[in-house]
Amino acid sequence: MNSMTGPDVDAAPSAAEPARGAPEPAVVLDVWADVVCPWCYIAKSRLRRAIDAWDRPHEVLVRQRAYELEPGMPKGRPVSVNTYLGEKYGGGEEAGAAMSARAARIGEQEGLRFDMAHALKANSYDAHRLVALAREMGGPALEDAALERMYSAHFAEGLAIDDHDTLLRCTAEAGMDERRVASVLADDTYGDHVRGDEEEARSLGVRGVPFVVANGRVAVSGAQPVEVFVELLRVATQPPDAATTRER
Repeated sequence: MNSMTGPDVDAAPSAAEPARGAPEPAVVLDVWADVVCPWCYIAKSRLRRAIDAWDRPHEVLVRQRAYELEPGMPKGRPVSVNTYLGEKYGGGEEAGAAMSARAARIGEQEGLRFDMAHALKANSYDAHRLVALAREMGGPALEDAALERMYSAHFAEGLAIDDHDTLLRCTAEAGMDERRVASVLADDTYGDHVRGDEEEARSLGVRGVPFVVANGRVAVSGAQPVEVFVELLRVATQPPDAATTRER
C-alpha cells in the first residue's frame, strides 16, 4: 500500500458497490473513523471540501468504515471526555481539557461546533451499527447524514452516543425509519459489519483513525489538510506504478 501522510499517500482494500445503473466511481474512498474521535470529525469536513474542490466530485464514492477506539468502554457508563483523556494520558482533567481545547479550536476553524466541556466519552459500537444500517437504507447520502448527526450529538450537544433514546432521536432526525432503528438496537444486527471493518483495519496495520484508503491501494492517515486529500484523489486515479510512497 502506498501512503500519504502530511503532504503525502499509503495503499489498501476493497471495491465499492455503486447503485444499480450508476456509473462506476473514479475514486472509492474507504474511511475508517470513530464517532467519538474529534480528528475524524475534522477529517470528514476536510475530505468533503477536498472532494468539492476536485475536478470530478461526482465521481467519488465515500464509504464509511467502523473503528472503535475504545471497544471495551462499558455501555451505559459515559464519562467526561476531559476526565477520560486526563486519566488515559496523564495530567488529570486539566490536561485533558487542554487536549480537547486544541481539537476544538481546529474543528471550529472548519466551521464545526464543539462543546468539549460537556462532551461524554461513551461506547460507540451501536452507533457504528446504525451507520451501517443507514447505508443499507439510503446509500451513501443517508449514511453521511446519520454520521454527521451523531458527530454533532457527541461533540456539540453533550449527548451519550451509546444511549438508545439518543440514537433513536438522532437517526430519526437524519431521516432513518425509527422502527428499523429500534429493531437493530434490540439485537446485534450489523455487529458482524463492525467487526469485519475492524478486522480489515487490523489487516492493513491501522493503529488509529481517521484512516482513508482510495481505490484500495493509496491511503492517508490523520486529519490531513484539504490539499493532501485532493492529492490523494489525484494519485488514486493514476496507474498504480505512478504512485509514490511517502512517510510522515
